[in-house]
Amino acid sequence: MTGPVRDIVILGSTGSIGTQALEIVRANPDRFRVVGLTAGGSNRELFDAQVAEFAPAFHGLGEEASTDAAGQQCDVVLNGITGAVGLRPTLAALDAGNTLALANKESLIMGGSLVLDRAKPGQIVPVDSEHSALAQCLRGGAPAEVRRLVLTASGGPFRGRTRDQLEDVTVEEALDHPTWAMGPVVTINSATLVNKGLEVIEAHLLFGIPFDRIEVVVHPTSVVHSMVEFVDGSTLVQASPPTMLIPIALGLAWPDRVPDAAPSVDWTKPETWEFFPLDDDAFPAVALARSAGERGGTAPAVYNAANEVCVDAFRRGLIKFTAIVPTVQAVLSTHDVPSTEQAMTVDDVLAADSWARETARTYVTTATTTRTE
Repeated sequence: MTGPVRDIVILGSTGSIGTQALEIVRANPDRFRVVGLTAGGSNRELFDAQVAEFAPAFHGLGEEASTDAAGQQCDVVLNGITGAVGLRPTLAALDAGNTLALANKESLIMGGSLVLDRAKPGQIVPVDSEHSALAQCLRGGAPAEVRRLVLTASGGPFRGRTRDQLEDVTVEEALDHPTWAMGPVVTINSATLVNKGLEVIEAHLLFGIPFDRIEVVVHPTSVVHSMVEFVDGSTLVQASPPTMLIPIALGLAWPDRVPDAAPSVDWTKPETWEFFPLDDDAFPAVALARSAGERGGTAPAVYNAANEVCVDAFRRGLIKFTAIVPTVQAVLSTHDVPSTEQAMTVDDVLAADSWARETARTYVTTATTTRTE
């Protein structure tokens, strides 16, 4: 039983998440109908081709268009935008009562209670592979039976390297991810493990599990996407080849599954699952994110915004790879989180985001000047 055709709005349609979502729609015309498409505008030719193929009732470019599209009447809004610009569309989708299939983790992380207070129970469906895995595993027990969540990390292209060995890595090396094909910002975030830090905060917000019961382990092959350990000692894992098609399909169809969304694990072939502890000395991003999440308020927004500036600076050759996370930490250390006695507003979040970006740019400029003197 699949029910009626679902009307889908896709934000960020020309990106990795958006293009794969359209693959799923294309393969399942009896289940999904595209009624809205938006993109940032960097690939206008592809966007025009998507609009011509799917003929959505609404389409447009830019943040305002995405916010408008997210508020249209539909069944599911897939927010596949990258970065902080996804916040207003996320809020618009929730306010409109649409199910939000959330791949734009930044909007939840920076919005925190602001986003959660707008959401009805079950309105947000995670599309990140790790959080989709957790959501699937959590079906196996009651909330009171959960001992901890275990997020898996591939370790990125620099797994096993010491901090000293990371000093001179290049942008090209950081973009060479061993198991996933993603956009450049997410790929570099995976290399620094900032992405995993963001996911720890996201898991806390999505599932209400305290930070001290959310762990990260390194799993190089990315076959196990995450795990839930229960109080009796049993652990449920969600396993599939490293593809985003399954979590995207689940996000669009939740709580139902889409048959043949992607190939499954081939159990006729030998498969080794290895897990390693996270090296917090070489990759301090997760511990820093955990600290920001525990501070709460606007601290996660600052973490995310400062990182986006630093990633851009690294890609432009202005700072070293090993300067990304320390710069984020420096920005966070000078940020005063507003009192939690008053509800956080959109203006609070955006002001913190803007301050963090400007402060991070100052650090980057200072670092660049020092290096060239």
